[in-house]
Amino acid sequence: MKKIISIIILSLIFSQSGFSQDVLGLKEAINYALENKATAVKARLDVENSDYQIKESLSNALPHISVEGGMTYNALLQKTALTMNGETMVIEMGRPWQSSATVQLNQQLFNMAVFQGLKAAKTTKEFYEINKELTDEKVIEKVATCYFEVFRIQSQIKTVEKTIENTSQTRDILQSLYENGLSKKIDLDRMNVNLNNLSSQKQQLINSLSKQKNSLKFLIGMDISRNIQLPDDTFEVNSRLALEEGVNYNQLAEVQVLKKQGELLHLNKQVIKAKGYPTLSLTANYGYAGLGDKMPVFAGNHQGVNWSNYSAVGLNLSIPLFTGFNNKAKVQQAQIEIEKNREDLDNTKLSLALANKNAHKQVKNSLITLHTQEENVKLSKDVLENVENNYKNGLASLTDLLDAENAYAKAQNNYTDAMMNYKVAEIQLVKAKGKLKTFYTN
Repeated sequence: MKKIISIIILSLIFSQSGFSQDVLGLKEAINYALENKATAVKARLDVENSDYQIKESLSNALPHISVEGGMTYNALLQKTALTMNGETMVIEMGRPWQSSATVQLNQQLFNMAVFQGLKAAKTTKEFYEINKELTDEKVIEKVATCYFEVFRIQSQIKTVEKTIENTSQTRDILQSLYENGLSKKIDLDRMNVNLNNLSSQKQQLINSLSKQKNSLKFLIGMDISRNIQLPDDTFEVNSRLALEEGVNYNQLAEVQVLKKQGELLHLNKQVIKAKGYPTLSLTANYGYAGLGDKMPVFAGNHQGVNWSNYSAVGLNLSIPLFTGFNNKAKVQQAQIEIEKNREDLDNTKLSLALANKNAHKQVKNSLITLHTQEENVKLSKDVLENVENNYKNGLASLTDLLDAENAYAKAQNNYTDAMMNYKVAEIQLVKAKGKLKTFYTN
C-alpha cells in the first residue's frame, strides 16, 4: 500500500511539473515570434523611434529659447588711460560686482538643410515601417521552416513507434511458437535484433526532436526550458498555388524597402546641396544687468548697485561662397550611392523573378512526389497485410515479413518527407508572392 501511494504522489508531481507541455500550432508559433523575437521587437522599436527622429528634425525649424544668468566678482579692475585737455588720467573700468540675466531667442527663417532634413525624417519613418514588414516576413519564413522540420521528426517517431508495436506483436507470437518448439531460435533472435535497431532509431529521433524544438523555441523567442508539443495537424495541400503566376514585384517588401532607400538617398543629396544655400535667421534677446561695489543680488541703488535692462533684435545672413569644393565632392558621393541603389533594385527584381519561377517549379514537383508517395503508402500497406497473412499460414518467410515492414515504414517516412518538402516549397512560393504574413497568420 505504501508503494502504491508513493507511485500516485510521484505521478501527480510529474504530471503537474516537468511533463506538462504547451501545444504549439504554426499560427501560434508565428504570432508568438512576432511579439517576442528580438529581431521583430527591434524592428517595431525602430518604427517607434522614427517618430522621435521626426520631432528632432522639426525642432530645428521651431524657435529656440534659452535663459542665461551669471554673476562675476572682479578682484582687480582693469584700468585705462584717458587724455583730456592735454591731461592724462588713469581710471578704473567697471565695478567689482556685476550680474546679468538674459532671455535669448533664435529662429531659423530660411535654412534649406533644415527643411530637407524634416522631409528625410518623415521618409525614414516610412522606411522603417516597410522594413518591419520585411523583418516579419523573414521571421515567419524561419519559424515556419523550423516548425515543419519539428513536425517531420515528430511524425517519424510516430511511424517508428507504430512499427515497434507491430514488430513486438510478431515477436511475442514467435516467442510463444519457439517455447512450444514450433519456431527456430534464429528467427526469434532476428526479430529481437530488429526491435533493438528500431528502439535505437527511435532514441536518435527523440534526441533530434529535442534539439529541433529548442531551435524552434529560440526562433520564436520562447524560454528554452518550456516544454512544447506540436498538434496532430493534417496539412492542407493547396494545388492552386502552383497555378497562380502573376506577381506585382513593386508591391513586394524587398522592392519597397530599396525604393524607400532610394528616396532617402535623394533627400540626402538635397540636404548636402542645401548646405551651399544662404541661410537667414532671427535673433533677439532681453537682459537685465546690475553693477556695484557690493553683491548685486537683492541690492538696489541706495546700496550702490546700478540696475539697467537691455535688448537687441537682429537678422543673421550667411552666404557660403567657397568651401574648397567640399560640398561638391559630397554631392557626387551621394549621387554614386543613388546609382548603386538603382543597381540593387534591378538586381533584386531579377532575383525575385527567379525565386518565383523556381518556387512554382518546386511546388509542382513536390505535388507529383507527394501523390506518388501517397500511392506507395497504400501499396506497401496492402503488401504488408498480405505478407503477414502468408507468414501466419507458413507461406512467407520471416525475411519477407521484415522486408515488408521496413518497406511500409520507409513509405510512411517518404510520404512525411514529401509532405514537408511540399510545405517548405509552399513557404518559398508564398514568400515570392509577398504574402507570407497574411497566408500564415490569418
